[in-house]
Amino acid sequence: QVQLVESGGGLVQPGGSLRLSCAPSGTIFSIEDMGWYRQAPGKERELVARITTDGSTNYADFVKGRFTISRDNAKNTVYLQMNSLKPDDTAVYYCYCKIQPFRGFYRDSWGKGTLVTVSS
Repeated sequence: QVQLVESGGGLVQPGGSLRLSCAPSGTIFSIEDMGWYRQAPGKERELVARITTDGSTNYADFVKGRFTISRDNAKNTVYLQMNSLKPDDTAVYYCYCKIQPFRGFYRDSWGKGTLVTVSS
């Protein structure tokens, strides 16, 4: 019923910036945690950043000081501002939302992914 739609990926040079956005397209009751994960070639999917309903954040060590996660609860949208991008950041970035489609019932929802390529 609920689909997550990511946008903002693309090709950038090392040191550049991108801003990813994600929002559900379907009708929901509420969104709890939101976050971003990524999967690089030959590697498993890993946490990039997560943000709770009240705004508490967690970051992977490899993005601290470079990436910022934020959310707009009125728009049910989560963002990832990525600065000082490195070639190692190249990956498919997936949006994650813990959704409560109706009270007392939770679903882990994933976007289809948006490709971020950092290359000179």
